[in-house]
Amino acid sequence: MPQPSSMRKGGDGRLTNALDPQDQGPQDACGVFGVWAPGEDVAKLTYYGIFALQHRGQESAGIAVSNGRQILVYKDMGLVSQVFDEPTLEALKGHLAIGHCRYSTTGASTWHNAQPTFHPTAKGSIALAHNGNLTNTADLAQMVDDLASLDQELDLKVRKSEAATNDTSVVTALLANHPDSTVEERAMQLLPQVKGAFCFVWMDEDTLYAARDPQGIRPLVIGRLERGWVVASETAALDIVGASYIREVEPGEMVIVDEDGLRTRTFAEPEPKHCLFEFVYLARPDTIMTGKRVHSVRVEIGRRLARSFPADADLVIPVPESGTPSAIGYAEESGIPYGVGLVKNSYVGRTFIQPSQTIRQLGIRLKLNPLRDIIEGKRLVVVDDSIVRGNTQRALIRMLREAGAREVHVRISSPPVKWPCFYGIDFATRAELIANGLTNDEICRSIDADSLGYIDLEDLVDATEVAKDDLCRACFDGVYPVPLPEPQHLGKNLLEVSESVDTSALALSIDSVQVEAEGLATSLTGGGANDALDRP
Repeated sequence: MPQPSSMRKGGDGRLTNALDPQDQGPQDACGVFGVWAPGEDVAKLTYYGIFALQHRGQESAGIAVSNGRQILVYKDMGLVSQVFDEPTLEALKGHLAIGHCRYSTTGASTWHNAQPTFHPTAKGSIALAHNGNLTNTADLAQMVDDLASLDQELDLKVRKSEAATNDTSVVTALLANHPDSTVEERAMQLLPQVKGAFCFVWMDEDTLYAARDPQGIRPLVIGRLERGWVVASETAALDIVGASYIREVEPGEMVIVDEDGLRTRTFAEPEPKHCLFEFVYLARPDTIMTGKRVHSVRVEIGRRLARSFPADADLVIPVPESGTPSAIGYAEESGIPYGVGLVKNSYVGRTFIQPSQTIRQLGIRLKLNPLRDIIEGKRLVVVDDSIVRGNTQRALIRMLREAGAREVHVRISSPPVKWPCFYGIDFATRAELIANGLTNDEICRSIDADSLGYIDLEDLVDATEVAKDDLCRACFDGVYPVPLPEPQHLGKNLLEVSESVDTSALALSIDSVQVEAEGLATSLTGGGANDALDRP
């Protein structure tokens, strides 16, 4: 049971995946899941769905369930397995549910910004989960401010100090204002006004909804259960819950599922710009995107790396886990044996306790440890997914040399990352991206590698078998498919520091933020998804 808001973590409450918080790699987008299945245990299906999407967000998790009369939301900070237990899931009864696992990109990593968001309306209530990052959050927040008088008619006590400060809460508040129309019609009015990358999954007491932005930057798929329907960020989540993969939600499409079945509506003309970095790093290797298994794409990237950047070496090893498929492809193409030279501690996640200065001096050994018997005296090809700041690779190469490696040749399965992402991935600022200030030879010397090769952008695109113009490549070439606002309207803390927007209008939380119902706390705030400029 989540604690009352007054007892929650103070300050930013941020959880970090890095052993050194000043050296984070690319951080994942969020994961969303929704199910409409009368007669099924929808809470447990949702639990397993967001568990399968845990790699997309590890700061907080939540599930909203409707029994046709009311929506209950249960959320908290931490991993899916830490937030939920058997009694909690047993208490979440209904025929319809949505779930979310969060990596924060707009708004701090706090309980009030966890998802799903919840908002009462004049005719019921809605809960919403979001994967992506909006680029016109400030404009949408101003729309909420303009509608604040309507919100006050609901007779809710505004608590500014407890307000959620993310783009998801803004959209939820706008969707909730539909006094003269249905939720569906309100969505058709609102969605064309929302800009950026978004996959929304939301619900009222009776209906499941999902929508994907016109560019389709983040993935969203539809699955079929024997007695219902599922929507999820990745097909791997469908596999886990036993749903058959039907198709992707099309860019600019809204999906509606109720007792009459599944139907769709188009709210904008599709302009496909699928995130290229999903293929490199974000998505699970067992996921299908644009008709291709991600693992197969990554193996092909490794083959192309081997052709473009051969090495005279004894062993190919991956940096686990995301470097593994490309290392397999490199080994197959080059004929160099593939081996496991690094052991990963899978339990070092974002909830890992900050190490002391003494332990921090051990560097990445807390996450990766070399197998000396395998690598000693060997010339190594080390395959990794990306280089952001270079600190991790520098420490890794030092560790391999200390373990006896004769040579270390680094191969990267993405082009140099030179630009920040404003569509849901948290990279370093542009000034901190190592490839933005140094040539490849200078980076090679900086990380102390014997050689360094990045996959060419054209080769990476060809490996996906998706047309180049249908992919978002912004972090590699600086071409942003959705126009960006002025810098003052970007950034993770936009709604926390803005003086022009009254964020109290976003709170709309009932006095104690919780209402006891069926042994559960029905939370009435939430949110999350958006960032890039201000990460450490």
